[in-house]
Amino acid sequence: MSYVLSTAPADPAEAAAHFAARLAFETDVSDVHADLEAGVPGLVVVDSRSAASWEQGHLPGAVHLPAGEVAARASAVVPRDATVVTYCWGPGCNGATRAALAFARLGHRVKEMAGGYEYWVREGFAVQSRSGRVSTPADPLAAPVAAIACGC
Repeated sequence: MSYVLSTAPADPAEAAAHFAARLAFETDVSDVHADLEAGVPGLVVVDSRSAASWEQGHLPGAVHLPAGEVAARASAVVPRDATVVTYCWGPGCNGATRAALAFARLGHRVKEMAGGYEYWVREGFAVQSRSGRVSTPADPLAAPVAAIACGC
């Protein structure tokens, strides 16, 4: 008996639609890093965590807007025509999902950053805190230690 095949794989056309939809809703830390470094216009990265979490460290260039405040404050913080990328702590937290939903309900184009702050740090990208901009070496379980991007 196969655990993998205990449920038949989807039809290739259905699988293509599913994976295309996932990419329309999600992005990853490596792609966000590349776009921020390139200065891609119209992209706003939103940290949906608490003030204490933000101060502990956040993505350079991100905007702080906790998930519970998006509906009330988004119009003052994020340009209407921007594409929003939300993030929270990591895969075990759904704050970025709640923030993305709130932005979508307000009519914004939005993606959630898979992996969140955890994987940003694990991939060795710099973070900003009260003490300045710092980075740690890439975690070899999450990213190649000698490269800026995973190459996938």
